[in-house]
Amino acid sequence: IGALNIVLVLVASCLLFLLACRKKKFKNLPPGPTPLPFIGNMHQVDVKELIKSLRELSGTYGPMYTFHLGSRPCVVLSGYKVLKEALIDKAEEFSGRGDFPAVQMWSNGNGIVYGTGERWRSLRRFAISTLKNFGMGKRSLEERIKEEAQFLMAEFRKTQGKPFDPTFFLSCAGSNIICTLVFGDRFEYTDKKFLTLLDLINSNWKLMSSTWGQLLFTFPKIMRHVPGPHRLIYKNYLKLAEFVRERIEMNRETLDSNHMRDFIDCFLIKLQQEKNNPDSHFSEETMSKTTVNLFFAGTETVSSTLRYGLRILLRHPEVEEKLHEEIDRVIGPNRSPCMEDRSRMPYTDAVLHEIQRYADIVPMGVPHTVTRDIEFRGYTLPKVPATDLNIIPLLCTSQFDPTQFKNPNSFDPTHFLDENGRFRKNDALMAFSAGKRVCLGESLAIMELFIFLTSILQSFNLKPLMDPKDIDITPESSGLGNIPRPYQFCLLPR
Repeated sequence: IGALNIVLVLVASCLLFLLACRKKKFKNLPPGPTPLPFIGNMHQVDVKELIKSLRELSGTYGPMYTFHLGSRPCVVLSGYKVLKEALIDKAEEFSGRGDFPAVQMWSNGNGIVYGTGERWRSLRRFAISTLKNFGMGKRSLEERIKEEAQFLMAEFRKTQGKPFDPTFFLSCAGSNIICTLVFGDRFEYTDKKFLTLLDLINSNWKLMSSTWGQLLFTFPKIMRHVPGPHRLIYKNYLKLAEFVRERIEMNRETLDSNHMRDFIDCFLIKLQQEKNNPDSHFSEETMSKTTVNLFFAGTETVSSTLRYGLRILLRHPEVEEKLHEEIDRVIGPNRSPCMEDRSRMPYTDAVLHEIQRYADIVPMGVPHTVTRDIEFRGYTLPKVPATDLNIIPLLCTSQFDPTQFKNPNSFDPTHFLDENGRFRKNDALMAFSAGKRVCLGESLAIMELFIFLTSILQSFNLKPLMDPKDIDITPESSGLGNIPRPYQFCLLPR
């Protein structure tokens, strides 16, 4: 018993010493709930509903507070005002990338989404420039999206008005657009390898948003050694990287610097140009990880938003009816929708923005860090390794901020309409994040969402399999992403 007491005293002394060191390191963080050793504040939240719990804590501790995810302190930002001050007004200072263990195990801080510092800046500049050259935000890519929309309509017609789950079709359509940019061509909806890749992406999106994914985010050092479905995230990324490696080798064998076909070609040329530069940020590994980042992000977010959007319209047939009226009046039944139509379709534009707000596909965003020691709202945020201090921007709290939206917890397209029925922008919508880390594919995603949704509603009426009032439009799970509940419906030709 005496020996046990000595051990307990030693353990307690070590814990107190570690806590004292941490307090010295972080001497002026915002106040928050008192943490316990090892588990931090996790005893005060529901791991299955981590984001909901963090939102609720802001009601007690204010728009900026410190919360311990296990042993790691995190500064949580909640509400439009503080998010704007951090991500936009102090965009450079808050542009560091925080620790996201589910992906960092594979990315090791490399690539365009999870990189940081000058390497990330160089990659982002290169990616934006390259994707613009291949038509991102331009009419040439719009034609490609219109073409893909017709492939999607053809697949929908094959359902012959019978019940089906739209997940697979929407994933194929959304992914084919980014594939055009990154790999130079599209895939048939029956291509087995393509379907396998989409399944890997969909699986990882769900896993990172599951309870297992939340536990990995909270206790990364422990969960990396605990068996469970979260271990598949790393394995799935390796499979995606292997596919990308094969595509890179295909491009390398047929590379022609006078005829650039896609993003991979441009990266290969960049590698040649930089091969004698010892300080270059461009490498084979960076090319692989950046390509996977673009492929993953360009596939899942658009398809999830559309899938969630169709379910919301099934719940609100009165909104679908108004959309049909505007589409019939502005576009008509025969020609394909185009982006020029958008300015003459304020209600459709408002509905698309409200779908993005309400669906809230990425409620938390990816964690940030600060790029230098700063004073912010009277507190000191030090520049330290991302594993020591994360900044968690709760983007959902901007999009559901009652000071910015009159009816935030309900689906209401008038959030984006003025009193005369004209479209009205609202900066509190942060569906693509904000500031230096804003999604570089925002213009592409908006184009896809508009053309795909208007094409569907131009061609079909949505038919639910139950009373619209009984359709649940809350997410199935909420983590990295809000996952819409699986569902079936019918598409009836108009």
